[in-house]
Amino acid sequence: MPKPDLDRFTSRRSTVYAPNGIVATSQPLAAQAGVSILERGGNAFDAAVATAAALNVVEPTSTGLGGDVFALYRTADGEVGAMRSCGGAPSEATVENVRSSVGARPDSSKWYPSNRGYAVDEDATDDLEMPFLGPHAVTVPGTARGWEATVRRLGHLSLGDVLQPAIEYATDGYPVSEVIASHWTGAETLFETDNAREAYLKDGRAPGAGETMALPRLGESLRKISEEGADVVYEGDIAEQIAEEVRSHGGFMTVDDLATFEPEFLDPVSTIYGGAEIFELPPNNQGLIALEALNIADELGAGDHPVDSPERIHYFAEAMKLAFHDGHRYITDPEYEEVPPLASEEWARDRAAGVDETANHDVSFGVPNANAEDADTVLLCVADGEGNVVSYINSRFAGFGSGLVAGDTGIALQNRGASFSLDPDHPNRLEPGKRPFHTLIPALARFDADDWAAFGVMGGYMQPQGHVQLVSNVVDYDMPLQAALDRPRWRYREDGTLGVEGRMAGNLSTKLARKGHDVRVLPPSLFGGAQMARNDGGVLSGATEPRKDGTAAGY
Repeated sequence: MPKPDLDRFTSRRSTVYAPNGIVATSQPLAAQAGVSILERGGNAFDAAVATAAALNVVEPTSTGLGGDVFALYRTADGEVGAMRSCGGAPSEATVENVRSSVGARPDSSKWYPSNRGYAVDEDATDDLEMPFLGPHAVTVPGTARGWEATVRRLGHLSLGDVLQPAIEYATDGYPVSEVIASHWTGAETLFETDNAREAYLKDGRAPGAGETMALPRLGESLRKISEEGADVVYEGDIAEQIAEEVRSHGGFMTVDDLATFEPEFLDPVSTIYGGAEIFELPPNNQGLIALEALNIADELGAGDHPVDSPERIHYFAEAMKLAFHDGHRYITDPEYEEVPPLASEEWARDRAAGVDETANHDVSFGVPNANAEDADTVLLCVADGEGNVVSYINSRFAGFGSGLVAGDTGIALQNRGASFSLDPDHPNRLEPGKRPFHTLIPALARFDADDWAAFGVMGGYMQPQGHVQLVSNVVDYDMPLQAALDRPRWRYREDGTLGVEGRMAGNLSTKLARKGHDVRVLPPSLFGGAQMARNDGGVLSGATEPRKDGTAAGY
C-alpha cells in the first residue's frame, strides 16, 4: 500500500451543527460510536465513554485501557466539575529501588537504550534519569474505573451498554485510517514480547492504511469489563496479569497497588480571559500552565495585536515560556507537595514584568522528561441536547506506552511514570503511591451564561499551548469553531526553539526571527489534533481538524 502523505493539511471544512448531539474526536469510527449511543438514549457522558472505548480499539496507537482518563464537564443542571482517574507509582517504587534496578539489570539496555541518555552502569546510578519505557515507567492505570465512574455518576446507560461498539470493532475488525496506520509502525520495534506482538501486529508488521484489523484479546478484556465491571481490571484476572507482566520485567507493581485505586471527582481551576471563563484540571495535571500563560498574555495585551502579526505570536510564546518554566518546576501530586498559585493574577503580573519586545533566552523549559515532549494522545468532546458538555481525554502517554502488554489481555500498559524525577530534591520526585506530573488536560470554556464549549488539543507539551491558541482565536478574534481549529499553530519547545507550521501566513517566520526567536518549521503532526463541542443557548456545534484523522459527527 502507498505510504500516506501526513504533511498535507488544507481544510475546507465547515463547523458541524446538529439538533440533538455532537461528538468530535480524532477517528471517524469512534465518533460514530458516540453518536450511536446518543441515538440509543444515552447522554453526553455515555457517548464520551463509548467514544473513548472505541478509540482504544480503532486508535490503539494513542490510547488504551492501560492508561489514564480525565474529564471536564458542565451538566444540564449547571454543575461544573472534573474527574481525575490516574493511578500512582507502585508501593515499592522508590528512587533508590528504581536506581538500583536500572543500574543492575543486565538487560536494561532493552528498556533504557543509550540514545535516550540513560546510564546503565551499576556504578553510575546517581546519573540515571527516570526510564521512559519499560516496567518502571508503568503506573496504576485509571481508565476502566474512570469509565465506570463516569457512567454511574453522570450517564443514563450502563457501562456494558456503552462498551458494545468498542467490543464489536475489536472482535469483528475495522479498516485502519491513514495517520493511525503510520503511527502503528512504531509497534514493530517497540514490542519485543510475544504476547505484545501477537496482540497488536499481523505477522510481525503493522497494518496498512485501509487494511482490516481486529484486536480479539483486547475485545475479550472489554467484554469481561462489560459483564463483570471495572473491578476485573483491579482485583480480578486482568489485575493479576498486569502485575505479573510488570514484575516479570523487573518492576514493582502488585495487585494490591491496583485494588486500592479509585477515581476522583473534584473542582476544576479557572481564570477569566477576555470575559470568558476557562476551566482546567488542577495539579497533578498541567492545566495551571495554560491558565498562567493566558493570564500573562492578558497582562501583555497579546490578543490586542492583529491575528497574523509577529507581535501576537511573540507575546503569547513568551508567556508560554514562563508558564512552562513554572509548571515544570512546581506541578506535581498536591498530596505530596504544595503547588504555588500559578493561575493567580498577581503571579501573572510579576512574571509579565520581565517580558519585552525580543525573545528571552534565559528561561529554562524545565521539562520533566524530554522524551515526552511529542507524546501523543486522544481527546473527544461531546455536547448533547439536554445541555451536557464534556471534554474527555484518555491516554497511555507515548503511543503504545511502556512497551509491555499484560499477558493475554491485549492491554498495553502506559509509561506515565516517565514523568517522575529521580532527583530526590525535585517536587515531582518518584515516591510510592504518588501520581506523576500529568500532561493530559481536557478543557472547558464559559463564553456566556448559556454558552459553553468543551475543547482540547492533543500531544504532550503541545496541549496547554494549543489551549491558549484556541481560546485566543475564539475570544480575541471571534472565529467560528472550525476556523479556530484550522489556524496554523506554533509551539515553544524544550530546546528553546519556536516551532511553526509551514503554512503560516506570509513572512511571519522571518519577522519572529528578527525578534530573536529561533524559528523552526515542523510537520503538522507535531502541533496536535484538536476538538471542540459547543452548546450556545441550545444550538449545538462541533469541529475537529485533520492533523490526525479527526471528524465531528452530529445527531
